[in-house]
Order: sequence, then C-alpha cells, then structure tokens
Amino acid sequence: MPTVAFHTLGCKVNHYETEAIWQLFKETGYERVDFESISDVYVINTCTVTNTGDKKSRQVIRRAIRKNPDAVICVTGCYAQTSPAEIMAIPGVDIVVGTQDRVKMLDYIEQYKQERQPINGVGNIMKSRVYEELDVPAFTDRTRASLKIQEGCNNFCTFCIIPWARGLMRSRDPQEVIRQAQQLVDAGYKEIVLTGIHTGGYGEDMKDYNLAMLLHDLEAQVKGLKRIRISSIEASQITDEVIEVINNSNMIVRHLHIPLQSGSNTVLKRMRRKYTMEFFGERLDRLKEALPGLAVTSDVIVGFPGETEEEFMETYNFIKEHKFSELHVFPYSKRTGTPAARMEDQIDEEVKNERVHRLIALSDQLAKEYASQFEGEVLEVIPEEEFKDQQESGLYVGYTDNYLKVVFQATEEMVGQIVKVKITKAGYPYNEGQFVRVLDELENCEEAAV
Repeated sequence: MPTVAFHTLGCKVNHYETEAIWQLFKETGYERVDFESISDVYVINTCTVTNTGDKKSRQVIRRAIRKNPDAVICVTGCYAQTSPAEIMAIPGVDIVVGTQDRVKMLDYIEQYKQERQPINGVGNIMKSRVYEELDVPAFTDRTRASLKIQEGCNNFCTFCIIPWARGLMRSRDPQEVIRQAQQLVDAGYKEIVLTGIHTGGYGEDMKDYNLAMLLHDLEAQVKGLKRIRISSIEASQITDEVIEVINNSNMIVRHLHIPLQSGSNTVLKRMRRKYTMEFFGERLDRLKEALPGLAVTSDVIVGFPGETEEEFMETYNFIKEHKFSELHVFPYSKRTGTPAARMEDQIDEEVKNERVHRLIALSDQLAKEYASQFEGEVLEVIPEEEFKDQQESGLYVGYTDNYLKVVFQATEEMVGQIVKVKITKAGYPYNEGQFVRVLDELENCEEAAV
C-alpha cells in the first residue's frame, strides 16, 4: 500500500485543505503516515503570508527531500501559488500545485512516475471565478470541525499578499455547505467552525444570498448541530441582518473574531482597510446588545509604516475602551510585493517590539477581566484533549461557547461531547472548572423547543 505524509504550514484554511487532499489520497488507496517517517509521497502545504512563511516552507520541503530522496515531493498552497518557479528550483521537488486544481494532484503523481519530469501545475489564480469543491467528511482532530465556505479576497490591504495567493472572492454553493455540515454532524461533531480566506464576505459574489441567510439555513436545516462558530468576520461585514440572525440564534456562539489591525483612522487609511473607528465601535456596541457577554477577539498590527506614538495610543485606547477579550498582536513585517513594504517611514524594530509588549500586557489584563465575569457560572464546554501542563491526571481542556479555555476533571468518553462545567477560578490563559454533568439529548430537544 503506497504511503503519503503531510505537513501543513499556516492558517486554518490550509489545515482544512490538507484534510481534503488526504481524502483524495485515501480514496485512491494510500495509507497516511507521520511526516517524520519514510513515505512514498510527501505533500507540503505552504504558507506565504510573511517572508518567514516562505522561508519556513522551503525548510520543510528540504526536510522531506532529505528524509527520502526517492519519494515524490508535492508542494501546494499559497507559497506554491505565488512563487512556483522558486519552488521548482529546489532540487528534488517533483510537483507544484497552487491553491486550485488540487484534485489533479494524484494524476500528476501518476504522470510523474511515468515520465520522471517535474510538473508545474500552477495556473493564474486571478482568473478563477468558481469555488473549488473539496470534501472533508471528518477530521484527524476529533472535536472541532472546520467547514470552508469561501475562497479568496477582494480587499487588497496594503500589507497583504493573500489576494495574489488565493485570488478573488468566490463563495461555496449553500447546498454544498449544508450537505457537508450535516455530514460532519453525522460523524459526531457538535461544533462547526465556518472558515475561509475572507469568511465574512460569504455571498458577496452571489445574487440573492448572503452570510446571514447561510447562518439561518444551517441552523434550520442541519439536524443535531449544537454550535456554529464564525472563524473571522470583518466589521464591514457585520450587517444589521447578520446581527439579527445572531440575536435570534440558539447555535451561534457568543464569540466573534473581528480583525481590527489598527485603532487609528489615519493608519487604517494607509492600510486601505474599509472602515473607520467610529463605524467599528458602533458595530461592537450593537453586537454586545444582541449578545450580552459576547467575547470579541481581534488581530492587531503594531508599527505599520508611519505609525506615530499618537496613532499607536489611539489603537491602545480604542481596545481598552471596547474591552476586547483577547488580542493576537503582530509587529508589522515587510511582505515583499506589497505596497506597504515600499512605504517610507518604516518603524524601528525596537519601537515595534516595545509597542507589541504594551499591547500584549493590555490583552492579558482584558482577558482576565473578561473571564472574571464568569467565575461561579455554569457554562457549556466541549472537552478536546487531556491537559498536559500538570502532574495531576484526569484533567481535560476545552472551550466554552464564548471561547474561555477551561481545565477540569473529566474522562476520555466526554471528549467531543457538550458538558456543563462550573467556573471555579477564572484566569488567563485558562480557567479552572468543576464538571457538573453531561448534557443529554433530551435536554437538547427541550432547549431547542424553548
């Protein structure tokens, strides 16, 4: 039986697509082995969001070639899409496929075995107008299932290379989304994370359909689904209609990831972001009215070209005032090929790092404040895996609907189930909890009926 090994760099979408590519291999009779073992085929799913992403991708490719020089080496993903020639130039790379036509990978492998000539299968992604269907009936990781609903992005922010790696916005057919969601629930998943390159933009390329309608239809049509999580949504995509669906929903969790990038209007303009702080603040207020206790997490880029201390403080104060529950803070790094990399006034590394530390300290403080509201409350948690950080055994870790990480006594049988847990000690990065009971099907029916 031929073997295949995978290595995925980068984001949730890449991880989703690796699972989809694995399905194609599995159907052809391949066995999946660990990336560190000797395999007949190695598939490296690359990332190109930063220059370091490219570098790491090249390192992993070389590692696979050293592992087994006779193996077929396939490189796919974003770096493969933007720089196929660079990858083809690495001795030992046999097949390069970008961020589309992944279905052809197995044919290319057969062709390569016959002809022994390297194959460049990368096409012009900017011409793609149709979502490429890739099925994932189940995941290697058993608790949270991602469901990719769209591909590409039309924004062209000045710091970002992704539209060139992923092409323009294209949405997945709603019937396919619902069919696959049902398949995942039937495979035992209670929570589905809707994901994509620009997830909240779902439906922008469709005539009479949008994200709000998809959320409504998933809730109405997928039997047995308990939680819907949106992996990321832009402030400009949080329409009144989306807020209304969230407000009326029993499944959409009290957690949204809304990328801020900067809290200063002048910086946002240089970034070519499509909103102002006033608009962003107003959307947050509306959301928190609809969902009391809502956790809002965000991404922030610190030290964007030209960022003054005043502009940084605008960001700092906006985050503090709106009480985000956790931040992912990134120092700005130049991405070759983007307008921001060519801007004057690049910020000194020391200044960037100092600002990053100030924001991380604020994020830690806000995360603790957010968690402390729930001390003593009973929340629903899906245990994901054993908690490794302590000597005490029998501890498991999972997330509440509002994305608090909770550690509590549980058993292997509870993994992937929804259980009630009392938060005994709030904290960050995790909270301590006490198991109350497993939610049974009867309650679920009653809750749905209320």
